[in-house]
Amino acid sequence: MNDELRQFGVDAYDRWTAMWNGEVGLAEEIMAPEFTLRYAQANTEAFDDARVPAQLAELIAGWHRYRDGIRFTAQGTAVVDLALVDGRPTGLVARPYLAEFTDEHGATVARSGTDTLRISDGLISEVWSVSSGAAGRTFYR
Repeated sequence: MNDELRQFGVDAYDRWTAMWNGEVGLAEEIMAPEFTLRYAQANTEAFDDARVPAQLAELIAGWHRYRDGIRFTAQGTAVVDLALVDGRPTGLVARPYLAEFTDEHGATVARSGTDTLRISDGLISEVWSVSSGAAGRTFYR
């Protein structure tokens, strides 16, 4: 894989993270017209039903209303396995992330997870997401 494809994968993940940080307009730019989300963490079942960018953007906006101030940060090294298919990046990008927010008692809660993005025709077409859950921990300190 060349450096340009690796950079495309890192940038795709960074834009995915920015979307989760509230830049919901990115959904129309980075998501395939129809996609599949697979979330393993509790209370995220609604994301599994999202199939189009506008629906995902609304769910993320709602998530921010529920968890005001939540912030996602990419961590670790991205694993990028992309190739050009018909001139467009296609393959997988995976990377750990940190999610931080303030709970109802004012304490900072930090949880790690990993998102794996399937890129098809240069757009995110499928996502597998797992996190450490409600009693979770962080990968990095």
